Amino acid sequence: MATHRVSSDHIHTYWSNAITPVLTVQPGDTVTFETLEASYGSVARNVREFAQPGLDPELIEIIAADAYPERSHPDRDPAIRGGHALTGPVAIDGAEPGDTLVVDIVDIKPAAWGYTSCSPNPERLGLLNDDLGDLTNSVYWYFDLRNGDYADFKPGIRIPVGPHPGVMGIAQAEKGQLSTIPPRTNGGNMDIRHLQPGATLYLPVQAPGALFSTGDVHFAMGDGEVTGTGIEMNADVTVRFDVIKGQTLPGPQLRTNGQPLSIPGPAYATTGFDPDVREAARIALRAMLDHLQAEYGLSRPEAYILSSVVVDLKISQIVDRPNWTVTAYLPLSIFG
Repeated sequence: MATHRVSSDHIHTYWSNAITPVLTVQPGDTVTFETLEASYGSVARNVREFAQPGLDPELIEIIAADAYPERSHPDRDPAIRGGHALTGPVAIDGAEPGDTLVVDIVDIKPAAWGYTSCSPNPERLGLLNDDLGDLTNSVYWYFDLRNGDYADFKPGIRIPVGPHPGVMGIAQAEKGQLSTIPPRTNGGNMDIRHLQPGATLYLPVQAPGALFSTGDVHFAMGDGEVTGTGIEMNADVTVRFDVIKGQTLPGPQLRTNGQPLSIPGPAYATTGFDPDVREAARIALRAMLDHLQAEYGLSRPEAYILSSVVVDLKISQIVDRPNWTVTAYLPLSIFG
């Protein structure tokens, strides 16, 4: 059972079973992936322009020094817009279609900084981009992660760590290149906050070797990732692989490590009701932003960003037609 490391020099920004693996490992081996944050370096390169007022000047210099140059991907189909920076892929010897790849999440080491953003552009990812008042430009919020256990949002608002990769996946069965934005049966951009150290992910192998990659790691995130970002960060992600021969799954499945499904403690909740579950979520979230503004004096963008980091959206019922219920939970332990 060997240990390996894959550096962020090995990046791809699309899914394809034609990408040559960086290395091939044996079942039982452990691999550490050096991953890059979701903006692929742009928020670090532009930190002096984007930083919120009052950000620690020392942290600004750390972020600026940590910026890596933009890299081109000449093999990517220009029709595929965006794309996460994924480290890999790694082939697992003996993994074949019809098998299950077992991915034990061993450890996640955060970088010194992270960020969350929101945008008023309705074409960008986000649940309430059209409800930010007269905001015309994107807002970026940088976090100091050097403590490791928490990140301070504003004085009196502290967010506990809950590190997880937003993207963990394998090559798809079909030929060609696929965007990394939507999740699929091969995993990918699932944004499941409970895939933290101690959890296990099970993926249905679709291509020889499985070809596993990961990236888009979050220091913390609420269920919903409502602005399109959690606290995005560079990180070292260590996983251990195994293969279950002859067992296939309809899609990704997971076993959590027993941590609570939300930040522990009491919560304040808002609700939304609508025949469309996404609209019900928008109604619940809109009420939560109103509450954060009225109760805690946050601006609309600040309330939106904080919600993306800590607020959990839950389907409370989906049987009482014609209206479904979505509830937004705000953990009160983050305050004071």
